[in-house]
Amino acid sequence: MVANHEAVTDLPRYRAPEDGQLSDEMLQDFRRQGCLILTDFITAAECHRLKARAQELIDRFDPSSVKSVFSAMEQTQLGDSYFEESGDKIRFFFEKDAFNSNGELRQSKENSLNKIGHAMHDLDPVFDAFSRSAKLEAVVDSLEYETPVILQSMYILKPPRIGGEVYCHQDSTFLYTEPESCTGFWFALEDATIDNGCMHFIPGAHRGPLKELHQRGSDGKMGFKTLDHTPWPKGATRPAEAKAGTLVIFDGRAPHMSGPNLSERSRHAYTIHVIDKNSHYPAENWLQRGPDLPLRGFD
Repeated sequence: MVANHEAVTDLPRYRAPEDGQLSDEMLQDFRRQGCLILTDFITAAECHRLKARAQELIDRFDPSSVKSVFSAMEQTQLGDSYFEESGDKIRFFFEKDAFNSNGELRQSKENSLNKIGHAMHDLDPVFDAFSRSAKLEAVVDSLEYETPVILQSMYILKPPRIGGEVYCHQDSTFLYTEPESCTGFWFALEDATIDNGCMHFIPGAHRGPLKELHQRGSDGKMGFKTLDHTPWPKGATRPAEAKAGTLVIFDGRAPHMSGPNLSERSRHAYTIHVIDKNSHYPAENWLQRGPDLPLRGFD
């Protein structure tokens, strides 16, 4: 079993504070359960603005220029330089079932993409402004970072009918720091339900060990190093269904997953990950940046 795991019926859920400052009760729940759901954190207009901007980026994207597939279940991105060199770029990644046997898209571009990443918060003015809002900065300040910086950003589309499953994992596996400092901030831009593949968490399991590290070996190839072989407890995940405008905050060790989207509705979301600049960020991590785009905080 996971150390200190406590079975709970529901994940902690609150209406978002207007100024973003988390209350003591919210912080206690976050530290105890590893995640926190804040409803009505952003407005419908903000959701629309990000969706519209993502569509503009997609409209400019030529699918014939790259057919990089991202599959969390099959790790198809391993060895894919287009993916591994995207830490300081804006790049587009397809679902594994996006193409037919002739190499043609089965659906429209926007309904074929898995995600866009991973430096939208620094390279696009719309996502930059959103990612560095005063309200989100107040949330991060509540978590008592010394020097917070935004490491990566992703626009996740989870398209209808082909949106892929994501296996149970911890984000610190991929965004590891010493000491660990990763926190995820996931914004629902459309309603996320069990039917269209909302996230699920194992409450309290972030207090257990980190299971894996995803790192670059001496041969330059990416792979996984197992740190703990204990399986996740069966039946322990709880759905984090979220109306559009909801923010889900989760610890880098919080195990989470999502099912496939077999519905007729997409599940758009925008997520950023924050780390502490004072923590050591290993050169073995997959996400690296060149000197021309240093990590920034909320300035």
